[in-house]
Parts: sequence; structure tokens; C-alpha cells
Amino acid sequence: MNGLMLKQRRKLHKVQVEKAPRLGLIRPTSLGFQVTARLHDGQTPEDYEDVLDKLAHAWRVHSVRLVSWRPGRVTLAATLVDPLETVAGLQVAAEGLLRVRVGLLDNGNPYVIDFKVVPHWLNVGATQSGKSNLANALILGLAPQPVALVGFDLKGGVEFTPYQARMSALATERPECADLLADLVGIIKSRMALCRQYRVKNIWHPRLPEAVRPIPIVVLVDEMAELFLMADPDNEKEEVAAVATRLLRVAQLGRAFGIYLFVCGQRIGSDLGKGVTALRAQLTGRVCHMVNDDETAKMCLGDMDRRAVAAARQISSDRPGTAVVIGSDSRWHHARSVHVLEEEAEAAAERYADLTPSWALLTDGPVIDVDDSELDDYAKPDMEDIPA
Repeated sequence: MNGLMLKQRRKLHKVQVEKAPRLGLIRPTSLGFQVTARLHDGQTPEDYEDVLDKLAHAWRVHSVRLVSWRPGRVTLAATLVDPLETVAGLQVAAEGLLRVRVGLLDNGNPYVIDFKVVPHWLNVGATQSGKSNLANALILGLAPQPVALVGFDLKGGVEFTPYQARMSALATERPECADLLADLVGIIKSRMALCRQYRVKNIWHPRLPEAVRPIPIVVLVDEMAELFLMADPDNEKEEVAAVATRLLRVAQLGRAFGIYLFVCGQRIGSDLGKGVTALRAQLTGRVCHMVNDDETAKMCLGDMDRRAVAAARQISSDRPGTAVVIGSDSRWHHARSVHVLEEEAEAAAERYADLTPSWALLTDGPVIDVDDSELDDYAKPDMEDIPA
């Protein structure tokens, strides 16, 4: 009996199949619950981050966030209600030197701007989005602290002039900004000489005596785009280049020598020039309120997390003060700042006007000519020298 032999080639295709998570014990929290899920073979935490919205709908909760992970497991936090629906009753509070609680995060934790942990911030938002309100909250929280405030207000001074009593210096035109930035670079050089004298790499080192420790300076910049825009390139190119270079130098070296940036703007795009992109790389903290264009959201958050960009574009105009924030934990959160009336911030500026150090006092000191190569030695100081 003769038999027949058939050969058949089969092609195997890899098919993406979403498997139900293997959940552990559910632990209640103040806003909902937390649960640990075991990963299936081949899964990574990013696979769960991509389906968090689906989990929120499946579990019928407000939101689900991935809060931590370890090999083979992820921890998910579910929020039953929106904690940012209202922040009424919360108050802006100073929680230590250069640390201000300005509102609430979507996980129920305080929304904190801490310049010692995250030295430089970028704050963007359209008109009526809450961008200026956040700056007011910072002024309200920093006013009673032993720090110097410096303002760059390219709206002709209408934003920061009410708080001038608490500001050591205020520039309202671009030429004034260039001169003020030159002074800040001079302050960096003098503080650099002080650190060399005591053989330390930043002003917070415990080996630096308290008697000679310089006063921290917080620089508030409003309408950053106005610093880089050129109506007449032939006549303004050198001025814009000087402003961009000095501002970038302050951002690169300021943290080690007690100078911190909080930069605000309605629209920020790569069309403003390379200086904007270089400056953005130095601004670790990001706050993105409602914006009118994708480019601004991408410039603020795109180099951090693509999901944060999508979340920022979904912020509605009826929730002023709401923003997507990336801070000390390098994760993005929804946050909402406390509503601060201009009169409240102005009253705080007047009340603590006696704490304002004069600009002459801040700029008085030995300024030493330092080459750019010597400046670079201080660009990345030791982080362990900074007190917690």
C-alpha cells in the first residue's frame, strides 16, 4: 500500500493579545484604592501605562495611575473622585526655605515648588489659564522668606510692578533685562570666588560659614518670548543674542550659587531661536496650563513624556489653575494651584518689604574675570552637598 506524504509550511504570526491583569490585594487609600498587578511574561510597566484610561473605564473610577514598579510587578492607584474639582479652603504656605506649597496634586499630595530640589522651572499657559496666578502664589509664599526676588516683566511692568516693594530689581524693557542679566552673571562670578576661597562647590555646603553664606535669589521672568522676538533683526540681533547668552549662563550655573529661575510664557516654540531650546533643557521643572497650540505643549513637556503632552492638551478653559506638572519625581501629574488674588500678593509684598535686600548689597563684592573654561568647572556641582 502506497502512502502519500504532504508537506505544508505554516507561517507563525505574533498577535498582540491584551490579557487581564493578575491583581493582588486591594488596599484602600484616602482617595480610592491601590492594587499590585503581576506582569505577564513579556510585559513591561510601559504596557500598563498605555492602557491606564481603559482600566479607569473598566473599574469605573475617575483615573488610574502607575505609582511604582519592581521586577515582575506594578502598583496601580485608582482615584474614585477628582481631587482637583475644587481647591477651596487650601492656603499658600511656605514650608521651608525656597519651598512653597501652591496647591494640590491629583494624587492628593501637596503641589510644591521647591527650588532646592528642582532649581529652575518653566511655566506656560494661555491667557486666563492660571499661569500668572501661579506666579502670584510663589510671590505670596516667598515674600516672608529671607530671599531676594528679581523680576523681568516684558509686559511693560504690569505683572510685577504691584510687588515691586518686595523686589530687589525689576526690568521692564529688553535693554534693562540685558543689563540686569549682566549683573546676575557678575553675582555668580563673585560667589564663585567665595566658594573657591572656602574650597566648596556651592553655597549650601556645610563648610561655608553661615556668616558669609549669600542670600538666595529667585528670578521671575514673565513673557519669555518677548526676550527673543526680533522686529528688526539688523538692529536687535546683538541685543537678543546677549540676553539669550546671559540667561542661559544663569540657568547653567545659577543653582550652585543660589540663583533660581521661574520662567513664564504664553507661547514657546522653536521658531524663537536656538536659545529657547537650549534654555528649556536647563529648566527641569515643567508646568503646562491650558495652551492654544500643540507646539507650546510639546516644547514644555514633549522632551519629558509624550503622555503628558496629550494630557495637557485636554485641559479645559473652565478649570483655571489646572496644569500638568513634572517636578522632583520626574513623573507627570495633574495639579491645581490655589487662587491668589493680586491684592493678596501685593499686601504680602508690602508687609514684608523690610526683608528686601537692596540690589547694591547683592552686587557689592569682588567680581573676578573668569574664563568660560573655568565657569564650566562649576556647571555640575555635587548634589550630595545640598541639604535635604
